[in-house]
Amino acid sequence: MERRNPVEIGKKVLEAEREALSDLILSLDENFNKAVETILSTKGKIVVTGMGKSGLIGKKIAATLASTGTPSFFLHPAEAIHGDLGMISKEDLVLAISNSGETPELLAIIPTIKRWGNTVIGITNNPSSTLARESDIHLFLNVKREACPLNLAPTSSSTATLALGDALAIALLEMRGFTAEDFARFHPGGSLGKKLMRVREIMHKGEELPIVYPETPLKETVIIMSEKGFGAAFVVDKDKNLIGIITDGDLRRFIKKGGSIDKGKTSEGMTHDPKQIRKDMLVIEALEIMEKHNITVLPVIENKKPIGLVHLHDILKSGVI
Repeated sequence: MERRNPVEIGKKVLEAEREALSDLILSLDENFNKAVETILSTKGKIVVTGMGKSGLIGKKIAATLASTGTPSFFLHPAEAIHGDLGMISKEDLVLAISNSGETPELLAIIPTIKRWGNTVIGITNNPSSTLARESDIHLFLNVKREACPLNLAPTSSSTATLALGDALAIALLEMRGFTAEDFARFHPGGSLGKKLMRVREIMHKGEELPIVYPETPLKETVIIMSEKGFGAAFVVDKDKNLIGIITDGDLRRFIKKGGSIDKGKTSEGMTHDPKQIRKDMLVIEALEIMEKHNITVLPVIENKKPIGLVHLHDILKSGVI
């Protein structure tokens, strides 16, 4: 028997799954709109359930929903039969997944869920199946054939189910007006969430800020810089508006030019119109400014006044890089 090329086999599988997704696109209809609207109006959580490969896909769908603003969790139907049905509250919606629509463990819990009055959205590849008929809303996968040459192993059907779950999640995300900040709030420990961290989350403020005036003697400014520990001080006018910054580097350059810390004033050594940032700016953007201009301290400004300070060390500790 001639041995087939694995690359050609792989391409054939991917083409079959691409075709399944194209068919799924054609099957999306008013029921998809109803599913999104119903989920949006649900006061409880979305309970995703399914057996076998459908269950594995269901776990991913539940996780995607939860991370994009739709509270959700996965319930194993076999465990539900033996007591875990108690995890479903009266305000929850059930998203049941079965390629055939005839999965015994799933059908065993549907009557109880329906009796409690919970809405059921079914995802199947058989619109005439029991699950499709018992569902309040049915979403049809429209998969003609599995990518498996035996047409047995869930391949195209599981890919289509996963994609349909993503379509639901993203439609809900957009309808809710879910933002990057919301995503970061749900991913505080992840690298994605950290990259979306805002300056306001790490900046120093209030009494921590080293504030001096142009007429402040340099020797007093040095003491304030030392006490605050940032290697810099913000120079403000009588209205508390930022007009400059003085750093350790500024002091060295001042002395190198013949200036006297004992006799000089802050205005003589400060840098005018320093780089500044806003509190709603991404931390990663603040880091880019520091790298571009070779600085380690940035004032956070609001209405011309310094309200915060970000040091390079704060950014490194935040974990954004």
